[in-house]
Amino acid sequence: MSTTALSTRRNLRRHVVAGVATALAAACLAVVNASPASATPPGIPSKATAQSQLNALTVAAQGSTSGYSRDLFPHWITVSGSCNTREQVLKRDGSSVVVDSSCAATSGRWYSPYDGATWTAASDVDIDHVVPLAEAWRSGASSWTTSRRQSFANDLSRPQLIAVTDNVNQAKGDQDPSTWQPPLSSYRCTYSKMWITVKYNWGLTLQSSEKSALQSMLNTCS
Repeated sequence: MSTTALSTRRNLRRHVVAGVATALAAACLAVVNASPASATPPGIPSKATAQSQLNALTVAAQGSTSGYSRDLFPHWITVSGSCNTREQVLKRDGSSVVVDSSCAATSGRWYSPYDGATWTAASDVDIDHVVPLAEAWRSGASSWTTSRRQSFANDLSRPQLIAVTDNVNQAKGDQDPSTWQPPLSSYRCTYSKMWITVKYNWGLTLQSSEKSALQSMLNTCS
């Protein structure tokens, strides 16, 4: 083989190797970008802490919904620049989230731990109040000031807000764990810890059936 032919063959081999490396790198990047977001609200306690908090909660008959209105819990208030609470949670719980000048999410990926679905449109995602506003009202919030109710409805320091599939959130409504639990059973441990610590930190009561359901869910934690 001539020197020129040998050189050409070596150059071709180098181009092939480089092409394969580039393709592999692109594939790896695609896998990374394809991985779902993972909604992880702050302040989720350990099983032991949640158990202690559950034991400390006051069991009482459920109060009335009389007088309740979502307007009594001012929510989606501005929290940073032009971003309101909903937009903050969308950015926190999503991956590759892009927002416009008004802080509205224009693209991204959101994984809903309640049902295991992933969405690429913010319009398919609701921000769930883990302890629903009406449930809080029936559990003691009816006697709070509007200012305190606003703080509860926009609580970003505890696991009270989470991005989930909109119709799953709507199916939950204002139910407590005795009548509604996340469809994805593997998330019920986490959900119970979130619910318990929110009620504990906000001084809300719970019903006996609610406590039993929470205990059963907590027992599934490893």
